[in-house]
Formats: sequence, structure tokens, C-alpha cells
Amino acid sequence: MSTAPKEAVASNDEQEALIEVHGLKKTFQTGLFVRKTVAAVKGVSFTVRRREIVGFLGPNGSGKTTTLKMLLGLIQPTGGHASMFGMRVPSQQARARIGFLPENPYVYPYLTPREFVEMSGMLSGMKKADVRTATERALDRTGVLYAADRPVRKLSKGMLQRSALAAALVADPEMLILDEPMSGLDPVGRKQVRDLILEERDAGRTIFFATHILSDVESLCDHVIILKEGEVAVADSLDVLLRAERVDITIADASDELLAHFDDEGLTVRRASGTVQVVVTGQRAVTDNLRKTFELGGVVVSVQPHGDTLEELFMRRAL
Repeated sequence: MSTAPKEAVASNDEQEALIEVHGLKKTFQTGLFVRKTVAAVKGVSFTVRRREIVGFLGPNGSGKTTTLKMLLGLIQPTGGHASMFGMRVPSQQARARIGFLPENPYVYPYLTPREFVEMSGMLSGMKKADVRTATERALDRTGVLYAADRPVRKLSKGMLQRSALAAALVADPEMLILDEPMSGLDPVGRKQVRDLILEERDAGRTIFFATHILSDVESLCDHVIILKEGEVAVADSLDVLLRAERVDITIADASDELLAHFDDEGLTVRRASGTVQVVVTGQRAVTDNLRKTFELGGVVVSVQPHGDTLEELFMRRAL
């Protein structure tokens, strides 16, 4: 019997890798008369850990949807391998523990949302006695319950999207894989889905979702993976990626000795209205130069960090 503290056990559990991707590749043959090989995914590697919300980003054609389809066993990789829940994909056992929302979900137009979600629950292996209650709850959480008995063909694109999301949630999966979950939603619908994603993470779920909406990633995600032309361009925690590395320090009463120190350090110094502004890069350098400023009698007026936004990072690294 383990004697490890509960906190340590929880910490180890949260470090568990639920998705592990190693050198995944996919090429397609195109052309009717002249065959050409197109490399859609070129050796992608990354890890998604338990209880994380991970944003999967990249321009159109960068390989996001192809990668998701390989993880789910919908298409076979050309090279590399991946595992989910420690099982090599494709794996029926792993898929049974996942709720999936495709980029363009198809909901049978002659069914109602209630019928479609109930059918999805049954196909997931749920007991018939549990499906009705689970369907009601999933439709309520995605904001579709009031239209649960209307024919799907009479619903808007946003309502179809939320019906498909309810189908992904109905079997209470351990992990959600969502491809453009906010597509077609109005601002109210997007807010509901964002709140739902956070609720799922707080309940212990892992969420891995592809999207083009950077503001949603910035407000929701723990980690970010950015693809560029079929390769991983960025993979790190959002806090690390957006951490401010450049800091402007505004100083009054800067002595000649202090200015000489800044000059020796090769720092950019701007003079204005009796103050000087020093541009410092790197956390260690900021600490050292603040200490030197105090030692030499300078008065710190302000310290202004400058970090990238996710949009700036995306534009610089993915395009």
C-alpha cells in the first residue's frame, strides 16, 4: 500500500501523458494523370498531459486536422507513431474514453438533437437506462435542450455545432478532442462553450482542441502547440510563451555613474523630461539592474514589462 501524501499522488496523476506523439508523418498522393506526393504532416511530436487544456494552432493547411484524424484512427500515418492512454493508436479501447467533435460535424437531418445524442450514447456503449438522463444533461449543458425535439434540418449552424458537442459529451469521456469547437457560434454560444471547457477541466477532464480563434486559446489554455507547414513550430506552456522578457525601467535622479553602468552593459537608454528609460531584456538582467540603480541612488519611477500577445507569437512563428 502506498504511503505517499495525497498531494504527491495528485501531482503525479496530473503529470500523466494521455497523448504521446512521436515523429508522426502523413503524405498523400494527388493528381489524376501526374501523381504527386504531398507531405501534410512532417514528423510531428508532442505530449498532452492529464487535466490540461491544450490549444492546437496553425494556419490553414498546416496539418492540424490530419494529425487529429491520425490520432483517432480515421486515417493511417505514413510514419511515426502515437499513443493515447498508453495504448498505441489506432485503439478501440482508447477511442472509447474520448469524446470527439469533428471540424464539420454531420448530424442526420431527419433526426432531432435528442435522437442524435441518444444514438451517439448507445454507440458509445452506454446502457439504455442511462442514455436518456445523460442526453438531457448534455443538451442542457450545450444550450440545445430547448430545441431538443426539433428536426435538425431546421436548426442553425451554431445549433448543429452544439448538438454535435453534446454528442461528444454524452458518454462522460475522460478526454475531449475538439476540432474548431467555436465554429459557427454566436458570442453567447462561444461563451457557453468556453465555460463548458473550463468546467470539464475542473472536473478532471483533458481537453485538446484545434482552433483559429486565438483569444479563446489565450483565455483557456494551459499549453499551446503551433504547427507550421506540417511541423511543430511551438510547443510550450502559455505562461512561458507569453512571459515578458523585455522591461522598460524609468529612473529619476540617474547619476553619471549609473548612466556609465548602463552604457557598459550595452543597454538602450532614452532621456525625457528629467528621467531616463532603460530597456532591459531577461529576468536576471532586470533584477541586477534594479539592484544597481538603488545602490547608485537612482529613483525608480516605473517598471513596465512588455510580453508578446498570442497573436504576435503566432504571426512571428507560424507564418
